[in-house]
This record gives sequence, C-alpha cells and structure tokens, in this order.
Amino acid sequence: MIQIENLRKTYQTGGEVVHALDGVDIHIAEGQFVAIMGRSGSGKSTMLNILGCMDQPTSGRYLLAGDDVNSLNDDQLSSIRNRRIGFVFQGFHLLPRLSALENVLLPKRFSEGEDAAHSRQRAESLLETVGLGPRMHHRPNEMSGGQCQRVAIARSLVNDPDILLADEPTGNLDSTTSGHILELLNDLNGKGQTVVMVTHEPDIAAHADRTIELLDGKVVS
Repeated sequence: MIQIENLRKTYQTGGEVVHALDGVDIHIAEGQFVAIMGRSGSGKSTMLNILGCMDQPTSGRYLLAGDDVNSLNDDQLSSIRNRRIGFVFQGFHLLPRLSALENVLLPKRFSEGEDAAHSRQRAESLLETVGLGPRMHHRPNEMSGGQCQRVAIARSLVNDPDILLADEPTGNLDSTTSGHILELLNDLNGKGQTVVMVTHEPDIAAHADRTIELLDGKVVS
C-alpha cells in the first residue's frame, strides 16, 4: 500500500539546513496497523504530512498503491487527500455549528457525482459503527471528547479511503477513553482498513501490529 524509498526532506532555517527526514525506507502492506514513533523533532510529523500528501519530499520516492505521488499535480494530490486518505487529528477538527452527521458528510461536499441519499446513508452507517447512532444529530459541544473523536473517525472513513492516518488520536483523551478509541481502530483494522498512527507513547504504539521508530530523521527500529 505504501512504498517509501530513500525519502529525504530538508528545510532551510536561517543559515542552517535541517534534515527532517534523512534517507528513510518504509514499506507498509495493505491491511496493516502501523505505529510511527519518535520524540519531538524525530521526523514523524513530517513523515505523516508526506504520507497524507500535504507536503512533498525533497528527494526520494513515495508510491501509494503503486502510484508515484511525487509526479502528481495539485489537483491530483487534492483528489487523493479527499478520496484515498482519511485523516484523524488529535484536536478532532470538527465544525462546532454542524451536527455529528453533518461533520461526517463534509468530505462528500468535495466529491463530484455523489448521490446525496447514498452519502447520507453511508454517514449514518459509520456513526452507527462507531457507536454514535443515537447522537448523530448532536453538535460537538453536546458530546464528550471521546465521542468527538469517534465522529472524526467516522468522517475520515466516509469516502472509503485506502489508508487511515491518525495523528496522536488519543492525545487529548483520558486513559479509559483512549482505550475505547484504540479498540475502535483495532476493530476497523480487523475489517481490512490500513491504519498508520503517529504517537510518542509506547503503550499506545503497542496496539499496532508493527512499530517504526524514527530518530533524527532516520529509521532506527
């Protein structure tokens, strides 16, 4: 599903060149649940941004399901972000004036040719899957943090993405709620969803099938 070869990302800060990623090689198979670990400055956020087509490498190759991402134009990258990649963020990123159902439907607004009734049915089904069927018409301020993260997960899945990218998905949650979110990610993975999760916590990473640790822009384990 993901093939990274000799990936490098450098930044110029003042007179200094920073190597955020320094010759990274990573292969992730379809259906795997992979955790990317590393302390602050290790390169894991840069890696996630490149995997999510929100940033491009300085050099190296990134193939998503066999497609060379580096060769795509802005419109093609935008289409990949909307249709083939689902994002779950630490801060939920829900629109406060919209209900849970309306938030889940947001990615469908950017999909041409979608049947409105089918899209709504898909969103309602996903909210049922994440245990929020009775609360689909509630707004974020009427739900707990864990429920908001479940809405965010449902939203990330509404376009049936190839991969689900989760950036510190339990960072704002207590330990009990974090456990429920990780169980949900494991359940989704058990149904075939490819999941890549960024975390700095070993106990969170332990829920994945495989852990990739970054240090100073390099894979160390």
